[in-house]
Amino acid sequence: MAAVASMAAAQLSSTFYDSSCPDVLTTIQTAVQDAVNQEARMGASLLRLHFHDCFGCDGSVLLDDTANFTGEKTAPPNNNSIRGFDVVDTIKSQVEADRINSNIWLQLGGPSWTVQLGRRDATTASFSTASSDLPSPLLSLSGLISAFSNKGLSTTDMVALSGGHTIGQARCVSFRNRIYNENNINPSFAASTQANCPSVAGNGDDTLSPLDVQSPTIFDNFYFQGLVNQTGLLHSDQQLFNGGSTDSLVSTYSTDMAGFFNAFAAAMVNMGNISPLTGSNGEIRIN
Repeated sequence: MAAVASMAAAQLSSTFYDSSCPDVLTTIQTAVQDAVNQEARMGASLLRLHFHDCFGCDGSVLLDDTANFTGEKTAPPNNNSIRGFDVVDTIKSQVEADRINSNIWLQLGGPSWTVQLGRRDATTASFSTASSDLPSPLLSLSGLISAFSNKGLSTTDMVALSGGHTIGQARCVSFRNRIYNENNINPSFAASTQANCPSVAGNGDDTLSPLDVQSPTIFDNFYFQGLVNQTGLLHSDQQLFNGGSTDSLVSTYSTDMAGFFNAFAAAMVNMGNISPLTGSNGEIRIN
């Protein structure tokens, strides 16, 4: 597959592998389904891994550090945070072997979209760019809008992609300040979350809490309902519904799940088109 793909046209296309590797999407989907079946959280982890790579979208986040090279895995937004690399490794080995595993349907729900294929892998990575470009959970609304705008993504894209927090969990160290010191938070939610996240730094830093307390393993619009009720876990979450320019969009998505799904799917395609490597740029990694 790699040899044929390397000679293919330098444009992303949903049909890029139809001739060279016709079973690739089935193989990938099945491997993801297997991984999520083993651990429901892995769906959110893979989505986050995709996001953290796609503020560049070139596979650079997958590169390991070596004696002469520092990659992105230990950059502050990624270190002890992004996960799922073993699932990517499994998928890659299966794709190269063109092997299909058992068929287990994914239980997360959510929208689907046509993935544009044919991107190549980066041969280098940037610790500093990963540190500076990835949005922090401490950002204000204006900071969030700017971070996404810098990558060519609209405010609508930003709000829709934030809705990916309808699944998954975050570490106490990421939301401790919010649950103890911010006022735009539901008191009952703050109290219940504090029970699993001590106020003193260094205590329970890695304890996890769901980003969407209502349905943390189902991809739906409850994340936005939570923002309306001031139960956003991260500071950056609640900034989307805090008297600012995105309040109306959050309100809309909180009652219109189909509208959110459509916007999320469109935003995922837009994010996937951020500076992909095609043609002879980059490489096709076997591992």
